[in-house]
Amino acid sequence: MKPIAVKEGKYINGYKLEIVFTNNKKRLVDFQEFLQTHSHPQYNKYKKTENFKRFKIQNGNVIWGKDWDMVFPVYDLYLGRIN
Repeated sequence: MKPIAVKEGKYINGYKLEIVFTNNKKRLVDFQEFLQTHSHPQYNKYKKTENFKRFKIQNGNVIWGKDWDMVFPVYDLYLGRIN
């Protein structure tokens, strides 16, 4: 059995992404609470939605920034929970 990875991501609104995994399951994930409760310069720039929208899918992950400034465990995304 292959591990689950992110296949596609689509910006919805606010801090929400619709994520499609390699098993074709879709999950709506809201990153707002994480961004509001985790104050760190590395994350703060993604509180601006124009920066948040600039995510990429790379190596089966949803990432922000050229140096992977913000990334979450794929399994957490799959469950729809961000810590």
